[in-house]
Amino acid sequence: MTTLELGLRANWKQFTLLVVVNAFVGAMVGLERSVLPLIATEEFRVTSTTAVLSFVAIFGLAKAFTNLASGWLADRRARRATLLIGWLVALPVPLLILWARSWWWIVAANALLGINQGLTWSTTVIMKIDLVGPRRRGFAMGINECAGYAAVAGAGIVSAIAAGHYGLRAGAAYPGVIIAALGLLF
Repeated sequence: MTTLELGLRANWKQFTLLVVVNAFVGAMVGLERSVLPLIATEEFRVTSTTAVLSFVAIFGLAKAFTNLASGWLADRRARRATLLIGWLVALPVPLLILWARSWWWIVAANALLGINQGLTWSTTVIMKIDLVGPRRRGFAMGINECAGYAAVAGAGIVSAIAAGHYGLRAGAAYPGVIIAALGLLF
């Protein structure tokens, strides 16, 4: 039986891969944060601020409940499977945004995105801690948060630029398809 050696030096390849995966997780959120409020007001003529921000609320609720389940699922079903399920849930998100017939399709897409985030972000944290060990969990968490939130910001910029060239929905959806597919692949 082979024993796993803990630490970043011994596991840097797997750790780096998980950092990249978490950057994709963050990018999925960042893609839509700059354009969805505009889609709500300009394309669907939603005038209520509460309705416009409903996509954030449903995302948060879905992520909160999924976070509760993700640790249990990762321990009971395996971390890789949990990560893959999270990415499978993300695949329809950009398409729902692109083909939405009403604002509530966007809200539904964000419920799926919240589930994706709860499963993938949390699982990458758990997996990184598994690799570096309990003494370095703060470091693993810091790297995870840095990669994820840097990608949120970067993807927000990318989607804003893409929206200027291709339209609001396409600006979030086309890069989103690529990011979700690459996240699942990695």
